[in-house]
Amino acid sequence: MSAATACMPLLVPPPPPSSPSPLHGSDGQPAAMAPAERRHHPRGMEAAETESHGSGGEERRRPEAEDDGVMSEPRAVVRTLTCERKVYVEGFAYWRSIGRTELPELDPILSFDEFEFSAPAAFLDHPHRGFENVTYMLEGGVSYHDFSGHKGTINTGDVQWLTAGRGVVHAEVPAGEGVQRGINVWINLAAHDKMVEPLYQDLASHAIPTATSDDGGGGVSVKVIAGECLGACSPLRPRTPALCLDVALRPGARLRQPVPRGWSACAYVIAGEAVFGGDGGAGAGNTSAGARTLVVFGGDGDGVEVRAEMEGARVMVVAARPHGEAVARDGPFVMNTTEEVEQAREDFRHRRNGFEMADGWTSDHAATYAAAR
Repeated sequence: MSAATACMPLLVPPPPPSSPSPLHGSDGQPAAMAPAERRHHPRGMEAAETESHGSGGEERRRPEAEDDGVMSEPRAVVRTLTCERKVYVEGFAYWRSIGRTELPELDPILSFDEFEFSAPAAFLDHPHRGFENVTYMLEGGVSYHDFSGHKGTINTGDVQWLTAGRGVVHAEVPAGEGVQRGINVWINLAAHDKMVEPLYQDLASHAIPTATSDDGGGGVSVKVIAGECLGACSPLRPRTPALCLDVALRPGARLRQPVPRGWSACAYVIAGEAVFGGDGGAGAGNTSAGARTLVVFGGDGDGVEVRAEMEGARVMVVAARPHGEAVARDGPFVMNTTEEVEQAREDFRHRRNGFEMADGWTSDHAATYAAAR
């Protein structure tokens, strides 16, 4: 939904029948979502629950072990960014933390947005290649339809982890009346993974593992979207190894979360006020952040620490293993060179190399908008 500006494809308000989207840096799964539904392209068929990926039978990578599962050295906060609400078009606004001038990327995280989505905005038929798109709904829902026949709605608390790989074409629209809210993150794929077969991993809210702890005396509840926390492990298998947690802390509560050394890590405060880093006290190493603020952690240390202030807090913690590769991106395509980006555009234009199913295809949403003109 929202890798706007440089990362974001073009968006179209209601009348026009087709267009690419910011739902990407943000996006959407099914009315009756299976607990851990995985679908491979290019046939739109559900994949078996195996550890193979794509039609080539490549081995699916499991999440890396978080060191020994115990954090001994919390990382310090090296940067804090306050996010401002920006209106992209009527019906779509976002708060961008990563993917802006001050922080173009946090390898491999390309963009990080909180978004609001409502009519008349709609992201109609548009392509993607070369990255993973994560959409996590905070309130309301987003409906989608792609060229393989994969369609549905992701609702409050649901997540969709889309590995775009060699190519996906889809549409996304608000699923109900009023404002739909969520988080959208783009995570880059390594060069050797950019042309893998696309894969949807959809997880309904009730199927996302939840872990709890009373550390700090106040209570911690964590939805483990990807990776592992407090002994709970998500069934999602990101192509780029990653950790994604929705952390709710009561006043005074604390979470100490292991993060593999060398991984990039950040935290976004959704609500309340949180304190990061340090020794659990009011030391100089602590950083306080309020709602719609992103903190970026330094590389030294084997984990992150977050505590809630008097009103409690809700925080999204995201970490991922960096690729250390050149990045070339333009609209919906993220590759390693400008030549590869242009090749992606040509492939989409000529409906080849992953975009064959787009030939003659129109999403249900685009057809509905066209009929309403």
